[in-house]
Amino acid sequence: MTRLQTLPDEQEVALAKLSSQTLTAVLNSKGGVQEINVVSKNGEVHHVKLPTSALTLMVEVLTQLGQGNSVSITPIHAELTTQEAADLLNMSRPTFIKLLNSGELPYSRTGNRRKVAFSDVMTYKQNLDAKRLAALDELSALDQELGLGY
Repeated sequence: MTRLQTLPDEQEVALAKLSSQTLTAVLNSKGGVQEINVVSKNGEVHHVKLPTSALTLMVEVLTQLGQGNSVSITPIHAELTTQEAADLLNMSRPTFIKLLNSGELPYSRTGNRRKVAFSDVMTYKQNLDAKRLAALDELSALDQELGLGY
């Protein structure tokens, strides 16, 4: 897992915003491959072919940095610690452990440590978000029905 531990400074934020806008303008979302030129320290130009998905990810990273956010990239097949998974779900580690103990999420053990698949955590998060949106829709409909809508 690659993690940028510090927040970007003002210069990095400004450069990331500009870079994100520039890459977005030339991004070809319909093709599977993008070709870009990279100039090395000695001025040599290298033609690089990248999957469009990688360039799209780069734009997202730059966009987040341009907003002053820290960025973390996690491989889909990665296994997370209980603390990392709890952080992704924005909950405490003890609450996350209760989810594991109740069987809501599968996990494996390595010694006395529990590991959770990143994909399982993200699936759980998507389901949780869907339930939250459904509850909000239900509350909104009830507000409208009772004439309490804002």
